[in-house]
Amino acid sequence: MGTWNTRGLRGSTLESLVNRTNEQYARKGLALIQKVPTPITPVRIDKEHRHITLAYFEQKSTVDYIGAVQGVPVCFDAKECAVNTFPLANVHPHQIQFMRDFERQGGVSFLLIFFNHLGRLYYLRLEKLLEFWERKEAGGRKSFTIEELEPEFYLESRGAVLVPYLDGLQRDLKLRD
Repeated sequence: MGTWNTRGLRGSTLESLVNRTNEQYARKGLALIQKVPTPITPVRIDKEHRHITLAYFEQKSTVDYIGAVQGVPVCFDAKECAVNTFPLANVHPHQIQFMRDFERQGGVSFLLIFFNHLGRLYYLRLEKLLEFWERKEAGGRKSFTIEELEPEFYLESRGAVLVPYLDGLQRDLKLRD
């Protein structure tokens, strides 16, 4: 388990790295993944500078990304964490429900978690996330620790592919067979 190579990427957010990876995957014909926009309603607009200065969210968002990987429907959310314990409050009940429903329709759902203090990127399978979620719902811990994660789902960047989530997806699909 090496560390994720972030040299030269300091200051970039996980979302921008995922977006760049999605562009690479699309160029190579490996996947077509789109960022899901969060619908907003502008309340105040600075007409001179053409900026929205105040807005509210129209509805709860589902996940950050949705698309297909060589015929496999996928959806996922990207989260960053600055400590070794991930609070489940960072995942909302409506997101859990959407990912469950998505999998019932034959898709694959997961979280990408970047433990930025360690420079480590992790692919969290929905099945594993649901174990943690159900433990919380039963009155247990409201978080999970890095020690509880499956070591084989840490991701290593390779060249232009900064967030190689297809590696995690491939492992995830093998476990389902």
